[in-house]
Amino acid sequence: MTASFGERLRAALDARGPLCVGIDPHQALLDAWGLPQTADGVRSFGLTVVDAAAGRAGIVKPQVSFFERFGSRGFAALEDVIAAARAAGLLVVADAKRGDIGTTMTGYAQAWLEPGAPLESDALTVSPYLGGGSLAEAITRALPAGKGVFVLAATSNPEGASLQQALVQQDLVQRAGAAEAGETVALRVTRDVTALDANAGALGSVGLVVGATIDRAGFALDDDTLRTVPLLAPGFGAQGATPEDLRTRFGTLAGNVLASESRSILSAGPDRIAATIDERAARYQEVMGG
Repeated sequence: MTASFGERLRAALDARGPLCVGIDPHQALLDAWGLPQTADGVRSFGLTVVDAAAGRAGIVKPQVSFFERFGSRGFAALEDVIAAARAAGLLVVADAKRGDIGTTMTGYAQAWLEPGAPLESDALTVSPYLGGGSLAEAITRALPAGKGVFVLAATSNPEGASLQQALVQQDLVQRAGAAEAGETVALRVTRDVTALDANAGALGSVGLVVGATIDRAGFALDDDTLRTVPLLAPGFGAQGATPEDLRTRFGTLAGNVLASESRSILSAGPDRIAATIDERAARYQEVMGG
């Protein structure tokens, strides 16, 4: 029987701690690393990060856009980076933020989450703003294959709050059968997507993207609602959240958090990245009591 993504994620978090290393070969970093602005440049960048993360962290998160900008050659580079990461025992969360309806969403699931696909990853970030139910086909395809998704819910960008904290209209809530009227969009999304994941009290395979720098109370995402939900938390490192904030901001949920760091690690450069991952991972392990 295929292990669920939640089970594999739990094992990675327990073994290596919460650090999730971003693979973000944007233009300024390629220049700083002395790499060309080409598909070969992003391939070299990504493979260097994978080599540094292997054995030091449990999870990497390639940002798809930085590879996609080089077209088919960029996607070929991304395929190589993903394959190398998975071969090294790292869990790969493809940060592609896909979201659509019907067969189009099915196509995205086949591209990123189907075993044997060229871009096969362990999990995919997805957008629910065509309605949480629009993701059902992708989620129901992902789960039997041992794959996961991370659904945008309460993001760290300031402009996201006006949408994600908005209240669902009472008549719409009643027709849709929500638990209570007036819930936030973030909470509604959470209820819709996590209902598709029967994890029986263990860590689930349907996670949420919840920023490390936000006030969760404003989104109505309390600890009880999120108790078995994996949380991908951008905002650590360069965006201001520290490893010590893992406990203060997430409390009892801290053990389910993927603390995503990119620039704070990648800016160390190719010669220092491994040591920087060691340093950051050790700080998170100390915070978690490991």
